[in-house]
Amino acid sequence: MKKTSVRTRVLTGTVAAAALVAAGVGAVSASAEATETPASPAAVKVDTQNKNLAQSTGLTVDAATRAAQAALDAANKAGQHVSVAVVDRDGVTRVLIKGDGAGPQATESAERKAFTAVSWNAPTSELAKRLAQAPNLKDIPGTLFLAGGAPVQSKGAPVAAIGVAGAPSGDLDEQFAQAGVAALAK
Repeated sequence: MKKTSVRTRVLTGTVAAAALVAAGVGAVSASAEATETPASPAAVKVDTQNKNLAQSTGLTVDAATRAAQAALDAANKAGQHVSVAVVDRDGVTRVLIKGDGAGPQATESAERKAFTAVSWNAPTSELAKRLAQAPNLKDIPGTLFLAGGAPVQSKGAPVAAIGVAGAPSGDLDEQFAQAGVAALAK
């Protein structure tokens, strides 16, 4: 029989001990997962009467997609290559479509127009006219005061906006954005 060195025996013993510890921890961990701990009432029950909570209304992703596609379809029908953005009430992009042939600047411009429209609950063509009285508005980050953004409203309050960019004029962009808003009424 061959004698093993002290070093080999110590190493083998250490590995065996580590395996036993790991098996024990795994068993304890598995039994801990199987044991259900009762959830705290705050995690289970939501108090809808709590004055610290706010509820908001927004478009579903399906509705946002329908609106964006309607705006893009209107542009395609007119032979225009545009990008379309739909943002939620907080100005966060929900849907962004870069149409075939749209310029590289169109996607960012569409997002910024939508952000601007939802921020002021007004079409961006109208907001562009306000720059004469308040030229510093254009300095607000993320905004673009060019025609092509249209708010989506529920009971007069903004819940989303559609921005279109890439047509030769902002008036056309805004016409396509309005087509997207109109699609939501169907």
